[in-house]
Amino acid sequence: MTKKKDEVKKDNKKENKELIKLKEELASEKEKSLRIQAEMVNMRRRQEEEIAKFRKYEGEELIINILNIVDNFERAIGLDDTNLDDELSKFLSGFKMIYGNLLSYLKSIGVEEIEALNKPFDPNFMEAVVMENIIEEEQGIVLDIFQKGYKYKDKVIRPAMVKVNE
Repeated sequence: MTKKKDEVKKDNKKENKELIKLKEELASEKEKSLRIQAEMVNMRRRQEEEIAKFRKYEGEELIINILNIVDNFERAIGLDDTNLDDELSKFLSGFKMIYGNLLSYLKSIGVEEIEALNKPFDPNFMEAVVMENIIEEEQGIVLDIFQKGYKYKDKVIRPAMVKVNE
């Protein structure tokens, strides 16, 4: 009978070891499963963030190209118009209205001009193309703008090209 008890004890020990091993494997698999679930949640969140970012700034390339057209409008409007005949004067007036409509549309979709002239130089919004030393002016002030800068929503899509007092 003791032999039988010893065998039963041995079997119980063996079964207990197997049970412990199975519990450890189960715990390990549960941990792996939780990690995989967490990775999937993070991946889904990152994907949603990327999609939201894409949607927020979609059309950015088109807007940058339109800004080049705005630059051309401004160059044309800036020409001397004092000696224009009546017909050309009317044409220029219509041209200015189209320019105004274009600016209004850009503003309505979140495009803003970066204010730079006579402001402190900010490398986050401006690019210094020329440095000049004018004693009468404050250091680091923008003296001239060569090309206007623009933001689209909260992102700089084109920095202002400026002359800065050093």
